[in-house]
Amino acid sequence: QVQLVESGGGLVQPGGSLRLSCAASGSIDIINYVCWYRQTPGKQRELVARINRAGTYYADFVKGRFIITSDNEKKMMWLQMNNLKPEDTAVYYCNEGLVVGGFQKDYWGEGTLVSVSA
Repeated sequence: QVQLVESGGGLVQPGGSLRLSCAASGSIDIINYVCWYRQTPGKQRELVARINRAGTYYADFVKGRFIITSDNEKKMMWLQMNNLKPEDTAVYYCNEGLVVGGFQKDYWGEGTLVSVSA
């Protein structure tokens, strides 16, 4: 059974940095895309960054501050977050489009909380 587990969240001051990690476990045939989303109470989950065959995408609100990377052989992905702002406070989720047992499916982690506050 495939699982995604995030880590690296926490409390940081404005202007600080955090690095989130997402580890996938289980038997995976193909990794089609990897993404980071975030969600705050009362708001829809929003896409932060994505890597797929077309390339790398960043939402405008994180461009120049966040970097998404991945290592498919290690089944790992990361989100380096720099110059964090209070409005970056959210639960961050990793999301991957995986082929498992010949079937394409979306997988989600349970989320990790990032709090940016003085």
